Amino acid sequence: MVALTQSIEITPKPGLLTVETVEIAPQTTAIRCLDWDRERFDVEFGLRNGTTYNSFLIQGEKVALVDTSHGKFEDLYLSILEGLIDISKIDYLIISHTEPDHSGLVKNILQLAPSITVVGAKVAIQFLENMVHQPFESMVVKSGQKLDLGNGHELEFVSAPNLHWPDTIFTYDYKTSILYTCDVFGMHYCDDRTYDENLTGIEDDFKYYYDCLMGPNARSVLSALKRIQKLEIATVATGHGPLLKHHISQWIGRYKDWSLEQTKKEKLVALFYVEDYGYSENLVRAVAHGIDKTDVVVELVNINDVELQEVREIVAQAAGLVIAMPPQSSSTAQVALNTILAAADNKQAIGLLESGAGEDEPIYPLRNKFQELGLTEAFPPILIKETPSEVTEQLCDEAGTDLGQWLNRERTIKQIKSIDNELEKSLGRISTGLYIITAKKGEVQSAMLASWVTQASVNPLGVAIAVAKDRAIESIMQVSDRFVLNVLEEGKYQGLMRHFLKRFPPGADRFAGVRTYPAATNESPILAEALAYMECEITTRMDCGDHWVIYSTVQTGRVAQVNALTAVHHRKIGNHY
Repeated sequence: MVALTQSIEITPKPGLLTVETVEIAPQTTAIRCLDWDRERFDVEFGLRNGTTYNSFLIQGEKVALVDTSHGKFEDLYLSILEGLIDISKIDYLIISHTEPDHSGLVKNILQLAPSITVVGAKVAIQFLENMVHQPFESMVVKSGQKLDLGNGHELEFVSAPNLHWPDTIFTYDYKTSILYTCDVFGMHYCDDRTYDENLTGIEDDFKYYYDCLMGPNARSVLSALKRIQKLEIATVATGHGPLLKHHISQWIGRYKDWSLEQTKKEKLVALFYVEDYGYSENLVRAVAHGIDKTDVVVELVNINDVELQEVREIVAQAAGLVIAMPPQSSSTAQVALNTILAAADNKQAIGLLESGAGEDEPIYPLRNKFQELGLTEAFPPILIKETPSEVTEQLCDEAGTDLGQWLNRERTIKQIKSIDNELEKSLGRISTGLYIITAKKGEVQSAMLASWVTQASVNPLGVAIAVAKDRAIESIMQVSDRFVLNVLEEGKYQGLMRHFLKRFPPGADRFAGVRTYPAATNESPILAEALAYMECEITTRMDCGDHWVIYSTVQTGRVAQVNALTAVHHRKIGNHY
């Protein structure tokens, strides 16, 4: 047994760190690491009241540790944990999700308890393998799966993807009626109270946290709320801030109301796949990444892990549907496909792709059925005939972007018309050059016409480029990636401009019919007809609304015609491009 309350504190630089341990239920201890002076969380999240990182120890016949803590608490946390239990005797380490503020000490636990079994969602285990770089025992769990620790502590896992990472799970203990939720229902609020008795004092922080982390995934919030509605919850053991005990129905009710309001404003694409079948999950995640660039909400739905009523509800809410073909032998998948067909309507967009396992349901008969219903095909069927490569993933990414752009077409037109006439004319008087950005990363290469380009520094030599978030090339324009800035020549740019302005289907070769040669430092294509070129390496990306401003250092360059002039672009209006 553990002591009811134990508190130890140290004062390392630069801020005050303390740890509280408290028994919150029989054989259940909360280890709350209080970070009193933290002022920021991630880049954009300003903190007013510090934060906490909460971890939990459940001691039945077997012992489970739910999450760890931030790396800054390494010595203090491990010392406290060793005072509660022989760490080598812990049987399970449950990972609610792998964000470093909760998994920062996983490697330490694995070293002290080498026989421990790490429990988490499939994606979480994959993430951890890349994080700790050492073998470990693991147990992949799905929604509804249970783990019996003995002494009445039967744990049930609840899948809660995208809250706010793709690998999130909840854990419910039937003996104590505690629901362990990690980030969900949490808040960045640090004080001496273990619980939420001070409702009025913390409700603003609760809302601020929801807006920053949960609001962007409101549909996933609603899905998670449905999965836990059957549970009798006595305590919500959150990963940040106070534990929720005194006003649980109000907190959950607020999540539901805010999420329902948020989803009224969003377009949704539902991606249906079969987990562990072929390359299904990887391919739909690539499509989802492309859709996400366009600010359209994505929900991944594992056909084998969802009730038919939920399938109907998701399809009814969705503006677009993507299906990775399931195996022909799966009766569950067949029923799900029929349910999707019955719920679909002619205002929706559809995209189909093979899963690549060799036993896929034929794609074209299903395609014909959706066409008969009047759905718009967002991209041609993606056929997988060999092991997917970087090129395949880029094809799926571009297909997703095309789908999202099609769904946003009306919003885009409204935005073009929304700016004051005089303002848009004055913005249009900002003249710019004309350039082609070309990039290659691994097997993937892409290009875009650009005019928002400027020299940004002299020492080091650097340029800044604005790249729309939904551009296909954006995915290979990350920090440390390399590209070529091709400068177009006045009077000789029309052919290249027309070529790179046209709409390319997903996966199309953007350089077909264009003379190029590889750059020396990065193998990105240099356009033979360019007036000049510069080979660049990206060092910084800044979020600027619908564009990224990408700052890059210039490695080398050359001018083909010394006396020629750069092509100049004059717009009439400045509210779209």
